[in-house]
Amino acid sequence: MKLLAPSILSADFWRLGEQIQECIEGGADIIHFDVMDGHFVPNITFGPVLLESIKKHCPLPLDAHLMIENPDKYIPDFIKAGADMVSVHVENTPHLHRTIDLIKSLGAKAGVVINPATPLSSLEEIIYYVDFVLLMSVNPGFGGQKFIDRSLIKLKRLKAMVKSINPNILIEVDGGIKEDNILEVARAGADIFVVGSGIFGAEDIKAQTKKLKEILISSEAL
Repeated sequence: MKLLAPSILSADFWRLGEQIQECIEGGADIIHFDVMDGHFVPNITFGPVLLESIKKHCPLPLDAHLMIENPDKYIPDFIKAGADMVSVHVENTPHLHRTIDLIKSLGAKAGVVINPATPLSSLEEIIYYVDFVLLMSVNPGFGGQKFIDRSLIKLKRLKAMVKSINPNILIEVDGGIKEDNILEVARAGADIFVVGSGIFGAEDIKAQTKKLKEILISSEAL
């Protein structure tokens, strides 16, 4: 099943609750949180307090993508706030097995993230232990970036790796996914599709969410 995960990084925070509700009504499967600290990536977004507020009203799983230094220090706070999925980067998490074990011990699904320039070989050992892999198709730090075309090649290679090592893993893709390329990303092997401006930049968020979800449903029959 192909899962659609709107990223609130691109939402209008004045209307955040309303816009999340529109995503839910449009058929979204997951709500994605891009958490940035201004150190690992050049931007600052939000913390567990916002996630906790949304959790009180949102029936969908909440996915916290931690683009932060020292993620182990903050993982318990995000899971306590209601994160159902938590992912950390291979580039700045020195003891990945320990971190993945921490996430799982607190009851959340554990994921690992790789940036566009990071080789898939960095996943060879940890891929046995995670629940999902998040492939960045832009350099993290800002919303609204253009999809890096070579990400499709990398995604196909990752899909083959997952099939041979741990076929139960889901592959999530984040960055530049829009209506004109989401089907291609689906065909390349993605399972979870993080979409920011491709949803929240639309005039009718509910209708755009529904349209993207219908494309994903149609791709399952291919």
